[in-house]
Amino acid sequence: MGFFQGSDTYSIDSKGRVSVPYWMRKEMTPEAKETFILTKGFKKCIWAYPLDEWIKFQKILMNKNQFDEDNDYIISTMLMYAFEVKLDSQQRIMVPKRLWELAEIDIEISNKVFILGKIDHIELWNPNIYYDMINRRKEPYEVIAARVMSQKVMPLIDGAN
Repeated sequence: MGFFQGSDTYSIDSKGRVSVPYWMRKEMTPEAKETFILTKGFKKCIWAYPLDEWIKFQKILMNKNQFDEDNDYIISTMLMYAFEVKLDSQQRIMVPKRLWELAEIDIEISNKVFILGKIDHIELWNPNIYYDMINRRKEPYEVIAARVMSQKVMPLIDGAN
């Protein structure tokens, strides 16, 4: 698999469909079968995982103790909002209305979505919410980057390391 990176703002059509940028589609493997699993992300965004990456992510979830209340809540919520969607002939995905609502994107009022590549998945954001979140950071990018990059690296799953 390639890595999803970059960002841009795209239009949503009246049926709730949005084009997946070419530069993101070309990173999908044949194993993804032009299919994404959409679910509730963190901080009011929608996560779009290619099918093969979602399978890896499910393995992480399966290894969590489901008798732990927090683990059970997160797993249940992610799976409750999980939808399988396939790229159509115009390279769009149909995002269910309930996911647009979770991301606070009213496609009848604003037909814009901010699409962000996040290595193994794509995030769909209300552009205003995303930029407000970024602008509210109290520390400069350089300070946060130094702290994050000095953290211990987690081992990769599925022998991908």
